[in-house]
Amino acid sequence: MSRIGNAQLTIPGGVTLTQGEGVITVKGPLGEVKSPLPQGISLDVDGNVAKVKRTDDSRQQKERHGLTRALLNNSLAGVSTGWKKNIELVGVGYRVQLKGKELVFSLGYSHEIKFPVPEGVKAQVSDQTKLEITGIDKQLVGQVASNIRALRPPEPYKGKGVKYSDEVIRRKAGKTGKAGKGK
Repeated sequence: MSRIGNAQLTIPGGVTLTQGEGVITVKGPLGEVKSPLPQGISLDVDGNVAKVKRTDDSRQQKERHGLTRALLNNSLAGVSTGWKKNIELVGVGYRVQLKGKELVFSLGYSHEIKFPVPEGVKAQVSDQTKLEITGIDKQLVGQVASNIRALRPPEPYKGKGVKYSDEVIRRKAGKTGKAGKGK
């Protein structure tokens, strides 16, 4: 019994679902997302309520059942409200600029890092150290944010680097010098 797979999906106003061959197309006010529909999984739509069903109770079908429902829920939320990730740059001289469709980072290296913003994702720089990534595809927004964070991950001693705004960095104690050594 998949608790996630058996949960009903509420379709927001202005959003339509259409089934195709192995894919569900979700259209809403913010755009269109395609969600996979594996073999043996079906979708029943009744008004503004959708339910994902499976044909048998094999382990593989149970796994696909919950996964399909979760992906469909993410698609519904994406086309109606969208997804966003907030990123902060912490460190002296660390900054970001948006030039056309490219993000230009100064992260303490000897050169600037140019990061092209992919299609389907919007980047907005509110401050030189704050960045917001938005889009309708949850996976794509998360992957772009992760790739940006990987440019200079936060270090545990001073906390400098690129981090998510809600991320908590566990700090380590630095070296403690022994007083009087060598004197």
